Amino acid sequence: DVLDPERLIQCPLVKHHQIRARRFPYHLVKCKESNPEIAKKLATCPFNARHLVPPASLSDHIMKCSDKAFVEQDVVSQSCEPPQEQLNNGSTWQAPPCVEDWET
Repeated sequence: DVLDPERLIQCPLVKHHQIRARRFPYHLVKCKESNPEIAKKLATCPFNARHLVPPASLSDHIMKCSDKAFVEQDVVSQSCEPPQEQLNNGSTWQAPPCVEDWET
């Protein structure tokens, strides 16, 4: 199950590391610090920072990334909704036109 926090995930830096899903983000930070030479050889997916792939296959990964749909869906839903300020404010009041003439 993809949502199971206890499932084991293979570390992209050190292949024999098996980490529980709930600890995976913390492991990646520590593992990158411990293995800077390996980390330099991997590129980070723009849709999910947990996806580390060789730079040569990054464009292929981006095309197939399962998290791409979540980001695109989020962008579409934000563009269809009115700005949050308008929702919270609720007021349509506008200042009356100014009738003062400062030149006279």
